[in-house]
Amino acid sequence: MRSKHLLVGFLQTYTSRPDEGGRRSGAIRSEATMIIFPDIELQNGRCVNLVRGQMDQAVIYESDPVEAAKAFQSQGAEWLHVVDLDAVGQREADNSELICEIIKAVYIPVQVAGGIRGMAAVDWWIEHGALRVVIATAAVKDPQFVKDACTRYPGQIVVSVDARANKVVVEGWTETTAFSPLEFARQFETDDIAGIIFTDIDRDDELPESSLAATTDLATKLIIPVIASGTVKTLDDISTLKYLPNIAGAITGRALFSGEFELAEAIAVARER
Repeated sequence: MRSKHLLVGFLQTYTSRPDEGGRRSGAIRSEATMIIFPDIELQNGRCVNLVRGQMDQAVIYESDPVEAAKAFQSQGAEWLHVVDLDAVGQREADNSELICEIIKAVYIPVQVAGGIRGMAAVDWWIEHGALRVVIATAAVKDPQFVKDACTRYPGQIVVSVDARANKVVVEGWTETTAFSPLEFARQFETDDIAGIIFTDIDRDDELPESSLAATTDLATKLIIPVIASGTVKTLDDISTLKYLPNIAGAITGRALFSGEFELAEAIAVARER
């Protein structure tokens, strides 16, 4: 049953207004709306977007990361998705202080991803204000780590599943495993996991034969809420995604930073009945 999973923030979301002390409100606004997650990807302290996942092919945006977060909040964002790409690539650059600045600068909840490889990292981010922590490669290499994290932080752990040609890939899309996204994700259905972020790399790479079929298939067959990533390029994509079964959210960054559409427009489309 879906009640096994804590859907706070997906099918129900925190209100975006702070309390009198300026803290995030823990109140729940019941609304079965697909959540739009603005995506802030950080490399060397700058907002970037990777071309086909290549660390050395980053499109650099002039936006200040903290100001971008505040701007997204002002446009109605209910969540932020922040990724430390340097941590993914295990590079020397450290964006953790910058991410903490973002967390402090906004009152909406922040979901942190990138290089989370052990419980110490999960503990650190939760202690420093992240409401959710995303585990990717480590979930494939040590599924028990995810299960232990879900036990310690029920409803605050998200697993990121990236796939190319229906096979899960890890280490920044550089290694291909033998697992299909479905068989990999299903092992967490009995855990108190908040959701699965699914990136169909073929779709993200804009291959001619790509479609939403892989995303739809995974979301339909899982009882864990699915957040689509790499699929939103236009407002029409949001309009399509919101009607798919079990799609609780959509992550979008490139389209926002490139000016394809405004966040407020995306949220309005997601909320249309």
